[in-house]
Amino acid sequence: MARRSIKMDPTLFKNLTLGWIVIGVLVLPLTLWVTAPFGRHFSARYGPTIGNRLGWIIMESPAIWWFTVVFVAGVSGGIVNSKNFLAWILWSLWMIHYVNRGFVFPLRIRTSGKQIPLLIVAFAFGFQMVNGLLNGLALGQFGSQYDAAWLKQPNFWIGLTLFVLGWLINIGSDEILLRLRKPTETDYMIPSGGLFKWVSCPNFLGEMVLWSGWAILCWNLAALSFAIWTIANLLPRALAHHRWYRQNFVDYPASRKAVFPGLF
Repeated sequence: MARRSIKMDPTLFKNLTLGWIVIGVLVLPLTLWVTAPFGRHFSARYGPTIGNRLGWIIMESPAIWWFTVVFVAGVSGGIVNSKNFLAWILWSLWMIHYVNRGFVFPLRIRTSGKQIPLLIVAFAFGFQMVNGLLNGLALGQFGSQYDAAWLKQPNFWIGLTLFVLGWLINIGSDEILLRLRKPTETDYMIPSGGLFKWVSCPNFLGEMVLWSGWAILCWNLAALSFAIWTIANLLPRALAHHRWYRQNFVDYPASRKAVFPGLF
């Protein structure tokens, strides 16, 4: 039986990815103007809702299963060999982040009784379907350059360093947030420790560094598009979180910036 594959014309792939980058750039002013209504910014005005934990798992899940399906369908034989082993290492880095982000983290958050609009879940799910398709194809079908010689490229080690640094910042900051409240508590509190000493949202900073590192590490348009979309979504949300903290806590540290220490 012939192995099923997901293939795309190279020109079409390039044009779709460039279009996705343009959309990501255009999203930035929109997200600066409208804050997504979930978490501390929740609003019931955006239609039906579901439980926050379930919604989170649903909207992040394509980054695991769909990205993997597209990637495996593109690599030669769907197995590890001397020509594509590095692509599988890149797949593993992606999965290390998203298994935590898509399953472990939402199962650990203390979110009892909180809701998320289905509209937000649908938008995020759709984003991850497109993002998973483009990055899966970039590593699978179009990832022939990821061989042993790629390990000698400076961008590989620079990007890997940033990826790991961003991941550590993200994981460490999330851990502080997860331990803020006792199991029975639901109110928001002022986080402290780690990079929270200098910024309100080091978890978002970590993700922006992580996916910027991914773009340098992979050095393709799909990875660049993800970095741009990450900044377009998380930078405005960090600014909104920072404003929220200042509005809701009179004793919020005045010297703390939103996301970049010493800047803003």
